[in-house]
Amino acid sequence: MKHAARFGMTVMVVTTLFAATPVVGEPRSSVLTGIDVLEQDGFKALQGKRVGLVTNPTGITRDFRSTVDVLFKAPNVKLLALFGPEHGIRGNVTAGGHVAHSTDPVTGLPEYSLHGATHKPTPEMLKDIDALVYDIQDNGCRSYTYISTMAKAMEAAAEQNIEFVVLDRPNPLTGNRVEGNILDPKFRSFIGLLEVPYVYGLTCGELARMINGEGWLANGVKCKLTVIPMKGWQRDMWFDQTGLPWVPASPHVPHADTALFYVATGIMGELHVISEGVGYPMPFELAGAPWIDAAKFAAELNARKLPGVVFRPMTFRPYYGPYEKQDCGGVQVHILDRDALTLVAVQFHVMDVHQRLYPDKKLFGSKRDGMFDKACGTDQVRMMFQEGRPADDILNAWNTGAKDFATTRGKYLMY
Repeated sequence: MKHAARFGMTVMVVTTLFAATPVVGEPRSSVLTGIDVLEQDGFKALQGKRVGLVTNPTGITRDFRSTVDVLFKAPNVKLLALFGPEHGIRGNVTAGGHVAHSTDPVTGLPEYSLHGATHKPTPEMLKDIDALVYDIQDNGCRSYTYISTMAKAMEAAAEQNIEFVVLDRPNPLTGNRVEGNILDPKFRSFIGLLEVPYVYGLTCGELARMINGEGWLANGVKCKLTVIPMKGWQRDMWFDQTGLPWVPASPHVPHADTALFYVATGIMGELHVISEGVGYPMPFELAGAPWIDAAKFAAELNARKLPGVVFRPMTFRPYYGPYEKQDCGGVQVHILDRDALTLVAVQFHVMDVHQRLYPDKKLFGSKRDGMFDKACGTDQVRMMFQEGRPADDILNAWNTGAKDFATTRGKYLMY
């Protein structure tokens, strides 16, 4: 996986696609995120409090000011410490990389890593803090570790009896989409910590309410939770319809629509057999390998007539990664109708076609199998592929529980 004022900003650039119903939408409203609403309200929720802030470059106001800078200058609010998730507070560390403690060069505040020696703030880190504030743009997918960081930070806040404040942000996959299995606790890891579907259809504030309400923190503890809601956001909005700027959520999620492609190919990429485009300037938009005949592969995939997507034959040469400097045949994934497409279906069908065309190139049987199972939240997907089951059967089995979850989450929805 992979502030604005000080860390630089990236204006949203959208991958060129072709379709009657494109992946990009016109902004429908001027959404205000939690930090914008908090500032608009005179920082009332944090008045007189000593604050710790869990954030990264995505923590910005609508006009590109860093949440760090805003809270550091906020009247009658004392910002004491910063906490960074995977990729670090500056977002410059590669996926899975160790993030070290540091000092913020502008404010002089300590920067504590929550993706290094510990995933959870320690009592020493939280010393003298009254409220721990969370402001990170997520991508709406269980395997993206920011929600695991949020849960661990909530747990630490509960244990230290301090308030936990979520500055809410949009789910870039909309607040309606739910796909995939409920995590099997046997496969719990930091890329799958919570018992939610792979695509869970909640904002981070709503998810925090569910974590608290369902007693998912260790030993069933609950934190003193406050969610600062957005203004103007509607559940059916994709990110590009919010009018908000997109800052790379991680090094390999540079644009808002990359969140869709991450869900479409990211689990498959854990195996390091079929490249998903990481290592090339189109992360998660590709599927290929040195032995694949691009034209044949695309034809087989397009013959399946998956709604909302077309596969274009393509040859690419990754700059880094498993196939560094090797020519890979494969496809570019063109999303034509994001509302019609089941995102995860893309990779399951890519894997199925690969197994049928190249049976000697095994997808499974390496040490990467464990990471694939953790990302899936089950070993059922891998075992069904190994049994030669069709992609649609695997998808149907994996989606068991998604419908029930969509109902259960209802009492935690805020919009």
